[in-house]
Amino acid sequence: MQMRALSNNDLDPLRDALTLAGLPVDDLTYPGRQFFSFSHQGVDVAFGGIEGEGAERLLRSLVVLEGQRGKGAGAAVLAAIEAFAKREGAQRLHLLTDSAAAFFTGQGYQLEDRSLAPASISATAQFKTLCPASATYLSKRLV
Repeated sequence: MQMRALSNNDLDPLRDALTLAGLPVDDLTYPGRQFFSFSHQGVDVAFGGIEGEGAERLLRSLVVLEGQRGKGAGAAVLAAIEAFAKREGAQRLHLLTDSAAAFFTGQGYQLEDRSLAPASISATAQFKTLCPASATYLSKRLV
C-alpha cells in the first residue's frame, strides 16, 4: 500500500470520504494537522492523519473506503500512521471514536478517562467541539 502526504490543496477526496462516513471535516485545514492517502495499485483505499506536535499526538480521521473494508486495510493504515508519528517524535497517540472502539482496542489502544487527557490533546477542536461527549477516548503508547 502506498502512503502519500496530502497538502491542503489535496483534501477533497479525504473530505468526501469523511463526510460519507459521518466524520468531522470542519478543521481539516487548520495548522498542525498532517493527512495521508493510502492507495493500492493507484486506487485510494483509505485516509488518515495525525494532529499536534511533541510526544502526545491525536490520531485523526482514519477512514477506510466502502468496498475496501474487512481486508486488513484499517490495521495496515493505522500501523503506517503510528510508524510515521513515532519517527516524528510522538510517544503516545490519542483518539476519539463513536463507532470503532473495538477495532482500536484490538490494535493495542486502551480505553481512557476523557477528563485525564493531556492538555495538548484536550485543547484540540476534536475534544472541545467536533466529537460528542459520548465519544470513546483511547490512547496507545508507541514503543
